[in-house]
Amino acid sequence: MNLRTDLFIGGRWRPGTDGGRLDVVDPSDLSTITRFAVATERDCMDAVDAAAAAASSWAATAPRERGELLRAAYEILTAETEEFAELIVRENGKSWPDAVGEAHYAKEFFRWFAEEAVRVPGDHRLSPSGDKRIVVERQPIGVSLLITPWNFPAAMATRKLAPALAAGCTTVLKPAAETPLTAAYVVEVLRRAGVPDGVVNLVTPTPPGPAVRRMIDRPEVRKLSFTGSTEVGRELLRACADGVVSASMELGGNAPLVVLPGADLEPAVEGAVLAKMRNGGAACTAANRFYVHASVHDEFVARMDAALSAFTTGPGLDRAHTLGALVSPAERDKVAALVDAAIADGATLVRGGRARSDGAFYDATLLTGVVHGSAITTAEIFGPVTAVVRYEDVDEAVRMANDTVHGLMAYVFGEEREAMAVARRLEAGMVAVNRGVASDPAAPFGGVKQSGLGREGGAEGILEFLEEKYIALTA
Repeated sequence: MNLRTDLFIGGRWRPGTDGGRLDVVDPSDLSTITRFAVATERDCMDAVDAAAAAASSWAATAPRERGELLRAAYEILTAETEEFAELIVRENGKSWPDAVGEAHYAKEFFRWFAEEAVRVPGDHRLSPSGDKRIVVERQPIGVSLLITPWNFPAAMATRKLAPALAAGCTTVLKPAAETPLTAAYVVEVLRRAGVPDGVVNLVTPTPPGPAVRRMIDRPEVRKLSFTGSTEVGRELLRACADGVVSASMELGGNAPLVVLPGADLEPAVEGAVLAKMRNGGAACTAANRFYVHASVHDEFVARMDAALSAFTTGPGLDRAHTLGALVSPAERDKVAALVDAAIADGATLVRGGRARSDGAFYDATLLTGVVHGSAITTAEIFGPVTAVVRYEDVDEAVRMANDTVHGLMAYVFGEEREAMAVARRLEAGMVAVNRGVASDPAAPFGGVKQSGLGREGGAEGILEFLEEKYIALTA
């Protein structure tokens, strides 16, 4: 694959102005894949300038034309799925099945918002007094700064770029330093699809904080869309305050998975494995805390142990492996520390608990006897660790599930009516009932409490990049 390793500003690939480069590392063997350009603050200002210069013409582009460009990008990604997945594996470390799944998920945002581009709603009505016509239009919010994490380097980029472009906004994309190559590939696909110069720009400032704040301070930047930790999200919200910049935040998760008494354990375990092990557990939607009723606890644990035993750990380019590496040794060590602390707090290690030194690998792990409120139930694990808490009373399970500042995702397994009743009581923006995956480009993705602001995907996703304008006409 012809890797793009430079910044993309104003329709041109170029190195950073000071020539700096950062290593892009393969987490499976810790080798350096290539070196990617580092953006200076001047480069970031140039990217904002390019986006601002292209803003009016892109906003005036017909919705159908914007949609067709997104559809063209979807077609390119469909034709290049294998190459797309290989690039994700190489810099992110995930398994081949997870990478292929992400490649398919990522391209679907281009297809979905290609269709949403021509369906932006408006309103026209007579005022109650009869003295005026009320016309409400939605217009592009303006230059949008998009900041994405390393765990889904393709899908998080397309989930932000697609609605922004569909809405008529120009963009500056800042991917995670660990995974710039996938973002650069997505940007190159948009260039090949025919997106005009300046509409999409790519910068990788390192360290990112000062340059990101400078971009937010620019009056041309009217939107920030961020996916990442709650801690960083709080800082970015403070930075947005001075300029009253519209902010969409998809922040950390601490998803509970509740298994109710009488649950059918075959689909429950199948769903639990998906909820936990998709992307090696490195997902903000991953099941983080398992609350299992005492009546089914032992059988659930035995079945979960058997299911996890089937996972083979190793480099993702070896397609026989079903569990890849974490993104870095630091992430691997963080997961290991959480497991060690849980065992010190009295949890029992049923399976796994092993970190490897030949790469950022951590084996599929199962813990029982976990204490609610211990570090492993309050931190976002972001790794392949199933932490099981036994409970006796459903009301207590709901209380423990809601005992967090986060509220992104939750899972419930049980008889449908009871499961639905519990789902409605859970403080989460999304709840999966008797299934292990809920994410879909056609559904609104987002959380409550400190898990975020706004929604991505669905009909709601494009509205994050549009502002309402009321025009009063004489009746």
